[in-house]
Amino acid sequence: MSRIGNKEILVPAGVTINQNEQTLEVIGPKGKMEYTFDENVVIEIQDNKIKLTRLGDEKYQRAIHGTSRALLNNMITGVTTGFKKTLEIHGTGFRAQLQGNALVLNLGFSHQIVMEIPNGVKVEVPNPTEINVSGYDKQVVGQFAAEIRKNRKPEPYKGKGVRYRGEYVRRKEGKKAK
Repeated sequence: MSRIGNKEILVPAGVTINQNEQTLEVIGPKGKMEYTFDENVVIEIQDNKIKLTRLGDEKYQRAIHGTSRALLNNMITGVTTGFKKTLEIHGTGFRAQLQGNALVLNLGFSHQIVMEIPNGVKVEVPNPTEINVSGYDKQVVGQFAAEIRKNRKPEPYKGKGVRYRGEYVRRKEGKKAK
């Protein structure tokens, strides 16, 4: 019995949901998202509540039940409030800046790293060592933040690199002279 899959989803005011068989289109103040759900999940929309049920009790059907509910809930959350990831840059001379529709990173390499900002994602650089990635699609926001971090992961000796806000970097002691 899926605890997450059986929870009802409340649709907030200002969000409209259009259903065409297994395809749901969610429209809200922040944007519009569309997703085609698996045929093993039955989607019932009544008033301001959405309930998802599965057709059988096989392993795949149980797994896709909770996943489908989480995806739909993320779609509704995304078009109402949106998602945000904050990255911090640690290291001498490491910085970030916006140039048009591109994010330019100086991370201690001999060259600058230029990253094109995808559609539906808003990037802000309030100061040179902080990057805010926000948008209505949780997957796209998380993926772009992960690609920024991948350019220079935090290393364990001095802690230099790009990390998420609040991320703990386990530090190593390093060499000792005798």
